[in-house]
Formats: sequence, C-alpha cells, structure tokens
Amino acid sequence: MIIRLPLVIIVIATLLAGCSSREIQNSLTGSTAQRLVSHSIDDLIVQLPENEFARLAGKSVYVVSHFLYDSALKNYADQRLVFELENEYKAKVVTEIAKADRVLTIFYTSLATDLDNFGFTIPIGYVPGMADGAHLNVITLEKFHGIAELYYYLGEQNQQRRGKTVQAVVKTDALGLPFITIPLSNIDRAE
Repeated sequence: MIIRLPLVIIVIATLLAGCSSREIQNSLTGSTAQRLVSHSIDDLIVQLPENEFARLAGKSVYVVSHFLYDSALKNYADQRLVFELENEYKAKVVTEIAKADRVLTIFYTSLATDLDNFGFTIPIGYVPGMADGAHLNVITLEKFHGIAELYYYLGEQNQQRRGKTVQAVVKTDALGLPFITIPLSNIDRAE
C-alpha cells in the first residue's frame, strides 16, 4: 500500500505534465514556420488603419522601427511596411528625417511563431535522433501560429501621436493521435 501511493503520484504527475505544453520557436528553418510568420507580417501591415495612413499620400515619410533585437524578420517587416507606404498609400519614404513631412515610429512587439499542444501525451524520454522530451500523442490539439504585432507613433517630427496596437495571427492546427497527425487547417492562400 505504501509503495502504491508514490507510484500513483508519479503516474498522475506524468499525465499532468503531458497535458499541455508550449514551445517558442527560435528558428525559422522549416517552411511552415517561415510561411506562418511571413503571412502574419503581411496581414499585420495590411491591417494598418487606412484612415490614418491614407493621409500620407504625397507626403515624405521618415520611418524608424524598433524590436528587441535586429533580425532578418525585422528587416523583412520593415521592407513590407515601406512597400505598403509607397504603393498603397502613395507616400514617399525618405532616409533623412530633415526631409520628412511626417515621422512614423514602429515598435514591433512580436515577430515569431508559437507552438501549443493541448491534450494527453505519454512522455517517452530521450530517443536517439529525436528532439529532447520526445512524447507519444494520445490525443492532442497542436496549434502552430505565426504572430506579428506592433504599435506605432505617427505625425510631424516631435508631434507624433500613438496609434492603436495591431496584431495578426496566422494559424495552422492539427489533431495529434498516436501514429498520425490530422491537419485541421492549413496556411495555403489562394490569391
């Protein structure tokens, strides 16, 4: 009886540990991760409020952006933003603040992918050739998301006003079973 209680506690703790996990993706080596984050950046830029940005038509705009660190994702988001300003809103982006009619300061708060697993898994520990913490799905909902978020300040130099926070999430979800994963959504876009 005394040995059974620790065994029951270990089994319950193992099941609870396998019920939910979250993994932040550090690299975009896979195509799905790249597509999720690039689509979320595209959706983010398209969601900028037209009533505020349409006023930039014919104006010269100096753009400065900030993120936690310089990265290829930040550069990609910056280029996507400049393209939208010049082509959709007909602004002229300038590289010197002294030549600008308006200043746009962007603060990116997220440019990443996120992976959540909800459900029941059986941890199987270390298996050569597999990632740390390998597990076998019993039944899980795997949520793989690309997330892009920013807020901005727009206006004349030293008179910028804060705009709203804009967020875009692109999702691909799947049902994880013991030996098969069934996609519930995909990120293919038909333009």
